[in-house]
Amino acid sequence: MYNRRKFIRVSSVSASLAALSASAMAKSVLKAPAQTLPIVISTWDFGVAANREAWKILSKGGRALDAVEAGAKIPEADMNNHSVGRAGYPDRDGHVTLDACIMDENGNCGAVAGMENIAHPISVARLVMEKTPHVMLVGDGARQFAIEQGFKNEKLLTPESEKAWKKWLVTHEYKPVMNIENQRPGDKYNHDTIGMLAIDAKGNISGACTTSGMAWKMHGRVGDSPIIGAGLYVDNEVGGATSTGVGEEVIRNVGSFLVVELMRQGYSPRDACKEACKRIIKKKPEIAKEIQVGFLAINKKGEYGAYALHKGFTYAVCDAKKQDLLIPGESHYADAKG
Repeated sequence: MYNRRKFIRVSSVSASLAALSASAMAKSVLKAPAQTLPIVISTWDFGVAANREAWKILSKGGRALDAVEAGAKIPEADMNNHSVGRAGYPDRDGHVTLDACIMDENGNCGAVAGMENIAHPISVARLVMEKTPHVMLVGDGARQFAIEQGFKNEKLLTPESEKAWKKWLVTHEYKPVMNIENQRPGDKYNHDTIGMLAIDAKGNISGACTTSGMAWKMHGRVGDSPIIGAGLYVDNEVGGATSTGVGEEVIRNVGSFLVVELMRQGYSPRDACKEACKRIIKKKPEIAKEIQVGFLAINKKGEYGAYALHKGFTYAVCDAKKQDLLIPGESHYADAKG
């Protein structure tokens, strides 16, 4: 029979074990290596310049949300960048359509998709978050909202982009090219994205993602970049993740949300990104051999990591120690351990 004396004895032992466990956990936490905060990370080589702009805010104690917006605007304005912003390549009908999303430490988020004639979609996405009851505005509605908020309505199709589009019209061949942002002028251009994740001095996380999407895409096509949970996701208790590459497969796996949830379960940022890639390969093995998808993640402690389907993916890191660190991401098909 389970009497009162036995209950007290068992409870006393349990309390002692709990105290011992708590003490061990506290020692473990104290022994954990300190991470450098603030910090900002972003996808691809053009993330270096974007990070530097974000660092101007973070280094002064500014908010992560302000930092990722400022950083994302750098590639959006770069006239040599044909995969993000105003110099982006058009769809197959000659329209430059831009997508972006942003998310703060409180779970607030905003996005625009298929927006034309507005040069900075990331800033419009932030205003959708802050000034409307909605999460996403698309197409002409997004453009109208931007103009109402004071953005300039301007033609974005540059002479260089128009020339490339007309050259493409001769063959109408469409095939996504891996790691296109790493190729030299004159090579085939296609698409890619900048995704940014930052932790400010207060330990708060925000993220941003912006793109002009796939070159020569069907008019109206939207990839993962403006979709919260696919191209970007932030949970201030856990960390944040962003993606790059062919968005259709990221959307099918709700990729960035998946990475954050895996980190919640105890995965490192790198291993969470790797597992997300493995999910894509398991569902679509033949497609995965032909396309690039990469994930980048950071956890609450400031630890970061990345993984991609194929080699060639790079990401940039910026903190108080170094402002221009560029790291090659690991990849499944280039890694025998896959």
